[in-house]
Amino acid sequence: MTKDEVQRVLKRLSGVSLLMAQVMYGSGIRVSECVQLRVKDLDMEYLTITVHDGKGEKDRVTILPASLVEPLQAHLLKVQQIHNRDLEHGFGQVGLPYALARKYSNVDREWGWQYVFPSTTLAKEKETGIVRRWYTSESTIQKAVKKAIRDAGINKHASCHTFRHSFATHLLQAGYDIRTVQELLGHKDVKTTMIYTHVLQRGGLAVKSPLDT
Repeated sequence: MTKDEVQRVLKRLSGVSLLMAQVMYGSGIRVSECVQLRVKDLDMEYLTITVHDGKGEKDRVTILPASLVEPLQAHLLKVQQIHNRDLEHGFGQVGLPYALARKYSNVDREWGWQYVFPSTTLAKEKETGIVRRWYTSESTIQKAVKKAIRDAGINKHASCHTFRHSFATHLLQAGYDIRTVQELLGHKDVKTTMIYTHVLQRGGLAVKSPLDT
């Protein structure tokens, strides 16, 4: 999508759906990576997002749009209130990778490990019987974005993943180095990044999110 088309879609979203769409476009992360973001993955001061176990089970760091700091902070205040209520009612345990809960007691109740975009409901884990608050399902944001694209009158075949493609294309069109964009996207081979565009590379520029321009 063009930058104008992206903005038309964003204007037709609201609340958490809007914030998630802005994160996907502004940071170039996949929908699966977005829903599984944890509080500790966001660095509001350095404006970075750390994506853990991305495609190929690799970690990477991408940019956090400066314009999303205040909306994210306001959102996280609400999420923390939900987490505190869960704790008061004997819940608040979140699923952890690599069996960390067995290594470190109560770490699964810590605020930093909670999901940025948690589910609105609690659910029992089949394997353990523990009642947890999981992350928002991918289908929830996918449906909202699909409707926004349709309401915006955009006839292109677009989805949540299109935000990632747009992020890369718009950075390259702005003159950012293709190697830098490759790192932000987490592509193993620069050839994968080169499919977006063949604009002139300038290199050496500090990256600013397309959401901020």
